[in-house]
Amino acid sequence: MFILSDLYRVSIGVGNRVLTPRMKQIVKWDHPAGMKYIHFWAPLMKWSLVGAGFGDMLRPANKLSLNQSISLFATGAIWSRYSMVIVPKNYMLFAVNIFLAFVGGQQVARIAHYRYTHLETPNANEKQI
Repeated sequence: MFILSDLYRVSIGVGNRVLTPRMKQIVKWDHPAGMKYIHFWAPLMKWSLVGAGFGDMLRPANKLSLNQSISLFATGAIWSRYSMVIVPKNYMLFAVNIFLAFVGGQQVARIAHYRYTHLETPNANEKQI
């Protein structure tokens, strides 16, 4: 059975053979936050949350979840600070978390504005009694 860890090992092996020393230097191949380590791949996957947040900008504000938006904002704010404290500094993690905080904050602002301007209509996410 071919699992993802095998795919990862094969692709790193191919990269080690194919890339020239100068190319490895350019793409920071052996850097602790480079492509061979989780410090590169985790922020790369986290960009999907930013993409989903930008996709939610097209949804009406009464369909958005306040709890989810607050958690995206808090996660982005906390981890952007943490990414500048850890060694090695992970600028890709910093960038994705700044965008995540921005997207979460934007959604919270949209929800707050909607609830402030539409006081008489119930929220679509709340249960009706």
